[in-house]
Amino acid sequence: MTRTTLSPKYQIVIPKEVRQALKLKPGSVFNVVEHKGRIELLPVRSAKEMRGFLRGIDTTVPREKDRV
Repeated sequence: MTRTTLSPKYQIVIPKEVRQALKLKPGSVFNVVEHKGRIELLPVRSAKEMRGFLRGIDTTVPREKDRV
């Protein structure tokens, strides 16, 4: 786990290893969410970047016998 500090201007630096792992670039846009007392930064991705990210997901759904 990496730590960062909130600056007097309310800015936070995202650690280098996190930026590299998520392939973040200067100017990246985030949705900011407060959830159960924590802050979550969700990178906004274009549809082109999202293409294929669910490839290989298991799409089988258990069904009730009377619903088939």
